[in-house]
Amino acid sequence: RAAIQQAKGTCLLPFGILEKHGPHLPLGTDLLNVRFAALHAAEQEFAVVFPEYYFGQIFEAKHEPGTVAYSMELQLKLLQETTDEMARNGCKKVVIVNGHGGNEHLLPYFAQAQMAGPKDYVVYVLDGARSRPGGPAKKSAGVDYHAGENETSNTLYTHPELTHIDRAGRESGADQKRQNLPDFLYTGIWWYARFPQHYSGDGSVATKPLGEWNVQGWISTIVEAIRAVKADDASLRIQNEFYEKSKHPLDTPQ
Repeated sequence: RAAIQQAKGTCLLPFGILEKHGPHLPLGTDLLNVRFAALHAAEQEFAVVFPEYYFGQIFEAKHEPGTVAYSMELQLKLLQETTDEMARNGCKKVVIVNGHGGNEHLLPYFAQAQMAGPKDYVVYVLDGARSRPGGPAKKSAGVDYHAGENETSNTLYTHPELTHIDRAGRESGADQKRQNLPDFLYTGIWWYARFPQHYSGDGSVATKPLGEWNVQGWISTIVEAIRAVKADDASLRIQNEFYEKSKHPLDTPQ
């Protein structure tokens, strides 16, 4: 009760995943890193932090050992019931802090889906930060999406004991470029077509200073988000207005 009051009903849901991260990082890399960032942000600007949550979208890695890929229906149902339960316990401002690139379509859709029916709380989505301008110079060139220099550097900083950088060169994270489609066409197989080993970039050149720069920037963004959410007195009011008007769409002024 005291924590909810101190947080002004603002709660963080750090959202990770279980999947292969090259030959050198733990399966829970995204979850470990996003929780590190969220917990350290909450030290600077108080918020309630939800326990480990990794029930997201990762179908593209089902061919790799260790991937836990829940069905589409369960992902949405479990997330909805989780935020509902958070709200029932006083979390009227739920900030989903995304730590996994594969959730970048799922989570905005989930936020939009809250308009389907009345809720007494607001869902906010904060996307993950892979890197930010400035800081230590990167050593690698080209793509760096998954378990490459940035993510490996981040994990060197957050969980050095779980980072085996000496193994990073055992596999290639090069783009295989096995599709020839224009950028405006999307297919679900695009990731596997480009990175069939579920590794993108070169983790062997990672450094702890780069990870510190990236993660501290991420923490600062979360702190800023918490403060903005705490101060937000408009979203729930406007949301309730929408719910009421959606009951009688023919009465909505033109």
